[in-house]
Amino acid sequence: MLNVLRNLVQDVNSAQDLKEALEIIVSRVQSAMDTEVCSVYLLDPDSNRYILMATEGLYREAVGKVSLGYSEGLIGLVGSREEPINLEDAPSHPRYRYFPETGEERFRSFLGVPIIHHRRVLGVLVVQERETARCFDEGEEAFLVTVSAQLAGVIAHSEATGAISGLSLTGEQAKDVCFNGVAGAQGVAIGEGVVVYPAADLDAVPEKQIEDIEQELALFGVAVTAVREDIERVAERLASQLRPEEQALFEVYLRMLSDEALPGEVVNRIRDGQWAQGALKQVVQQYVRHFEMMDDLYLRERAVDIRDLGRRLLSHLQEGDPQDRVYPEKTVLVSEELTPAMLGEVPRGQLVGLVSVRGSGNSHVAILARAMGVPTVMGLVDIPVNQLDGREMIVDGFEGQIYASPSQELRNFYQDICDEEDELVKGLEALRDKPCETTDGHRVSLLVNTGLMTDVVRSLSHGAEGIGLYRTEVPFMIKDRFPSEQEQREYYREQLEAFAPNPVTMRTLDIGGDKALTYFPIQEENPFLGWRGIRVTLDHPEIFLVQVRAMLKASEGLNNLQIMLPMISNISEVEESLHLIYRVYHEVREEGYDIHMPKVGVMVEIPAAVYQVRELADRVDFLSVGSNDLTQYLLAVDRNNPRVAQLYHSYHPAVLQALVRIAQDAHAVGKPVSICGELAGDPGGAVLLMAMGYDALSMNAASLPKVKSVLRSLSREWAMQLLEDVLLLDSPHVIKSCVDLSLRSAGFGRYLRPGKSSVTARPEPSHV
Repeated sequence: MLNVLRNLVQDVNSAQDLKEALEIIVSRVQSAMDTEVCSVYLLDPDSNRYILMATEGLYREAVGKVSLGYSEGLIGLVGSREEPINLEDAPSHPRYRYFPETGEERFRSFLGVPIIHHRRVLGVLVVQERETARCFDEGEEAFLVTVSAQLAGVIAHSEATGAISGLSLTGEQAKDVCFNGVAGAQGVAIGEGVVVYPAADLDAVPEKQIEDIEQELALFGVAVTAVREDIERVAERLASQLRPEEQALFEVYLRMLSDEALPGEVVNRIRDGQWAQGALKQVVQQYVRHFEMMDDLYLRERAVDIRDLGRRLLSHLQEGDPQDRVYPEKTVLVSEELTPAMLGEVPRGQLVGLVSVRGSGNSHVAILARAMGVPTVMGLVDIPVNQLDGREMIVDGFEGQIYASPSQELRNFYQDICDEEDELVKGLEALRDKPCETTDGHRVSLLVNTGLMTDVVRSLSHGAEGIGLYRTEVPFMIKDRFPSEQEQREYYREQLEAFAPNPVTMRTLDIGGDKALTYFPIQEENPFLGWRGIRVTLDHPEIFLVQVRAMLKASEGLNNLQIMLPMISNISEVEESLHLIYRVYHEVREEGYDIHMPKVGVMVEIPAAVYQVRELADRVDFLSVGSNDLTQYLLAVDRNNPRVAQLYHSYHPAVLQALVRIAQDAHAVGKPVSICGELAGDPGGAVLLMAMGYDALSMNAASLPKVKSVLRSLSREWAMQLLEDVLLLDSPHVIKSCVDLSLRSAGFGRYLRPGKSSVTARPEPSHV
C-alpha cells in the first residue's frame, strides 16, 4: 500500500490542473481498494456547498452538477464531524440523501473521510460498494484516511492555482480571490507581482508566456551545447580513472541531450509559447516522475540524473538570459522565501509590497519590511507562487491577506485605505519634536530599531530620541566576507553621528536562528536552540573583539555608544563578555583614542534570563527585552514556521506576565529597562508596556508617530487600569480584542486598522 500511495501522490503532483488531479485520485483509489465507486466532493467556499467533482463508478454526467448543502446528507455529516463515517447499509441511515442522477441507488456500503488542510475542510473522499453488503475494514479505512491526508495539500494548491487563473470550482469566473497568511508589516499596497526565485532551482521557475520564440530557442540551444561540452570535458578528464562501464554513464547523459530526447520536448513547448526556463522545468519534472514510478531500482535512480541535467541546463539558461529583470513602478515582490538581498534588488521607490510563502510576522525579513514601511504578508502556505508573476495584487498587511486580480470595486476600497493612511501620517508630523509624555506627566522615551542608513533618515524625520537597537548583523549580511574593523567603524560612525548626542544602542553580532551569513554557514537541526548570538561570538573572540574595537573607535568625540549583548542565558556569559569589552577599551585608550567606557546592557530574550534579572542587573548598566524571541521561546513556537504561526501571540498571558516581572525586578535593583521587540511598535502593546513601567520603547520608525500620538493622549492611570484588567484574562485573542476595544473607545480606532470605520464596507471576497 505504501508504494501505491507514493505513486498516487507523484501522479497527482504531476497533474496539469485540479480536474486531472481529482480524476487520478478516484481512479487509483478505486483500483487500490478494489471497490466499485470512488468519488470526491469538494466544498465550494463561495456557495458553502459540497460539489461532486470527480467519480469512478457513478454516472459521469453528474460531475459538477450534483451538490449538497454544508450539513446535508452523509457527505455533509462527514464534513461537519471532521471524521470518517463507515456504513454497511448507507440508505438506512437517517442522513442518507439520494440523487437519482448519480445512479448511486445500486450501492449500499459507504466509507467517507474528510479532506482537511490546515484545519480547513476541503471536501470528502468516498468509496462505495454494491448491494452485496460490504463493511470496509479498519485497514481500508486507515488507508483512505492516509490518502486524504497526503492529498489535502495538493488539492488545496490546485484549487488555489485555478482560482488565481480566474475560475471557481464550478467553472464560473472567480472574483477577488483572497489568500490568508500572517501579517508581516502593516499597511496596504496595490501593485504588480514580481516573482523572484533562487538560481538553478527548477521547482521555483514561474510559468511565463513569451512572444519572441526564436530568441528563447536560441538561448536554449546555447545552453544545451554548453552542458554537452561540460559533460564531454569531464568525461575526457576522468577517462583514465574509470572503467568502461563507468564511462558509459557519461554516454547516457549525452544521449539524453540529443535532439530527439529531452531537448526535443523542451523545444516543442517553447514553440507553444512557453519561455525556455518554464519549458525545461515542465519536461524535466515529467521525466523525473516517469522514472520515479518505475519498479526497477536502477531505472528509478535515473531520475537523479535527469534532475541533475535539468539544473545544469537551467543554470546556463539563467546565465545567458539577456533580459535584465524589469521592476514595475509599483512592485509587489513575491517569493517562496524572501531574503534581504532580494529587497535590495528593487530600485529605490518602486517596492510597495512583499509576499512570502515561508516565514512569519516576526521573521527577519518582516522586521526589515516594517523598518522600511513596506506592507508585507508572510506564511501563505497554499499559494501557487509561480502564477503571480505579472498579476495585479493587493497586499493587506493589516489583516494578513492578499488578493489576486482584484475587481475595480475592491481596488477602490483599498485605495481609500491607502489615501486615509497617507493623511494620517501627514497629520502626525506635528508631533515630531514633542516629547512622549502622558496626560498625567509620565515620560517614556521612544527609540527606533535600525540596521540600514535609510532607517536612520526615516527615524530622524519621525522624531526618534535615539536608537534602542542597532542590528550590527546587517553590515555583515550585505557582504560576502566578514567586514574589516575599518569597514565596521564607518558603518557604526554613521549611526552614532546621526543621533548624537542621543544614545545609540548597538547589539553585538547576532547570527544564527533565522539570520545567516553565506560565508559563515551554521547548519543545525534546530537553529533557534543552537549556536547563535553571544554563543557564537564568545566561541569566536576574534570576531567579537574586532567588532567592539570598531564600535569604541567610532564613538570617539560622541560618547553616545551603548553596547548590548544578545541571547544571554547565564551570568558567566555576561562576565566573559565584560572582560573582553574592558580589555578592548583599555587597548583602544592606549592607542590614543579619547573615548569613554560605554554603558553595557544585556537582552532579556531567553526564559532563563527572566528569572535572573536581578543578578544580571547587578553586573550591567541596563536591560532590554527582546520580546520577539522571548515570545518564541516562552511559547515554544518557531516564529518562521507558518504551520504554527497562529500560536505565536505577543499578547499571550504568559508573555505579559513575564514582561511585568522583568520590569518590576529591574526597577527593584535600580536599573532602567527598555523593550525593543515588535510589541513596542503596536499602539495597544505600547500602552501596556508603558503601564508596566518600561522606561523606553524601541520600534520601527513607521510605528513611532502612531505610538507617540496614543501615549500623549491618555493617562498612565488609565493604562494601568487596562493592564490590570487584561492580566485577569486567559486568552491572547481576548486580551488583544479587549485592548483594541479600549483604544477604539478612546478614539484611536484609526491607528489600529485604517478604513474600517470610515470606508464603505469591503466587497465580499472569494477565500481560498
